Amino acid sequence: MRITDCGGGGLSSAVGEMGAETGAKVYLDRVPLKYAGLSYSEIWISESQERMIMAVPADKAAELLKLFADENTEATVIGEFTNDKSLQLFYNDSLVCDLSMEFLHQGHPQLELRALWCKAGYVEPRVECPDIAQSLLKILASWNVCSREWVIRQYDHEVQGGSVLKPLVGKNNDGPGDAAIIRPVRDSDMGVIISNGINPKYSDIDPYWMAASAIDEALRQIIAVGGSLERVALLDNFCWGNTNKPERMGTLVRACQACYDMSVAFGTPFISGKDSLNNEFHYRDTTIAIPDTLLISAMGVMKDSSKAVSMDFKKDDNYIYIVGNTYNELGGSEYYKSIGYLGNDAPKVYPLQAKKTMDNLSKASEKRLVKACHDLSEGGLGVAVAEMALAGNKGAKINLGKVPLGEKINRDDYILFSESNSRFLVEIAPEDVDDFEQTLNDVPFSRIGEVNSTNSLQIFGLKEEIMLKIEIEKLKQAWQKPLEW
Repeated sequence: MRITDCGGGGLSSAVGEMGAETGAKVYLDRVPLKYAGLSYSEIWISESQERMIMAVPADKAAELLKLFADENTEATVIGEFTNDKSLQLFYNDSLVCDLSMEFLHQGHPQLELRALWCKAGYVEPRVECPDIAQSLLKILASWNVCSREWVIRQYDHEVQGGSVLKPLVGKNNDGPGDAAIIRPVRDSDMGVIISNGINPKYSDIDPYWMAASAIDEALRQIIAVGGSLERVALLDNFCWGNTNKPERMGTLVRACQACYDMSVAFGTPFISGKDSLNNEFHYRDTTIAIPDTLLISAMGVMKDSSKAVSMDFKKDDNYIYIVGNTYNELGGSEYYKSIGYLGNDAPKVYPLQAKKTMDNLSKASEKRLVKACHDLSEGGLGVAVAEMALAGNKGAKINLGKVPLGEKINRDDYILFSESNSRFLVEIAPEDVDDFEQTLNDVPFSRIGEVNSTNSLQIFGLKEEIMLKIEIEKLKQAWQKPLEW
């Protein structure tokens, strides 16, 4: 059996693609209609939603139709696949279309578009390090970081009670989970992890690294909740401007190249996706286009969902580790945005090192060594440790001088707010330290602090001096207030 959905082009693309190597006959008058009076051409190309096309052996058709009927779901036999490599459409016994599949798929001229991309240059900030506490509070309250509880609680994420890890986690179920885990088969421990990655701001600097970062984010969130890259598939969702314009097509080409490169490097195939192009309009003498945006969704199979890991700190005196190198990559960051800059150095992805880091951390979770884990994304280390603390209602102390660096960085704020990819913040019990470090092996990591009962976040800078001390409740209020419901 084979199955596909009716998306763009409706039956025309669904049947046409499934029958490309065989041929097909379709009787359009048998297609159930939502509205009376549709012509056969309208039936063929209608994009009505929530429809699937299935290829089923003839001797199984009756059994399948009964199954659908028992579930009160409409299903209709509308034709058959053939071996003549032709597409034939009938309507009320009249042949209304007869095309060879070769012509249908190969007979059209190849579209040629011009792509142009030139790297832009932006002003780099020259300001001295501002008040770190106020910067952290401002980033936690930004629209891209603040709590989405107001939205999340409007939707039912408990369908059939199969959720293992919910969108909100922690002591009061109000911390930002990295990914969702559901258990589709109730009597099985196997789960499905669903995560996302997106940051269109990076595209203003380089759409290649924007796309690569979105993939890295979606994958590291699967790792953060205890999953692995063993069985992971990706979906893309492009939202772009008018790609007939060379500069728009140029950015799209770079993003697509990154999708290919990262998919191959991580071993995570794209199985589907969607694009929405031409999102721009004219207003007076100005053309306004949507930011070049790519949303990546990742789905992974988890063999044992009982090994799920949440991001909230769990226990006083446990150690805090950072896994992965930090680089001087503040371009497009929430920190630069908070001080009025964009910058030029968007976070890059080093896939060989990234995959090794993710694989080794996954092994540590498999051994149940990881008590809590959170990926570093918008706001970097500063936001990640704040979110873990406010979700677990625990205090924490970290030392920026112990953070592993991929290059020399001599500013506390840059280390704290860098959004370098492929990084994790991990809570480890003291008795598991040796096993954890041996499992990580030769990937970059360092113990940078510990969980405590002070109900405050303390951060020590490169000079070993305390540069931030702020109550956890104050962090939480800043994070929740913008979309408080």
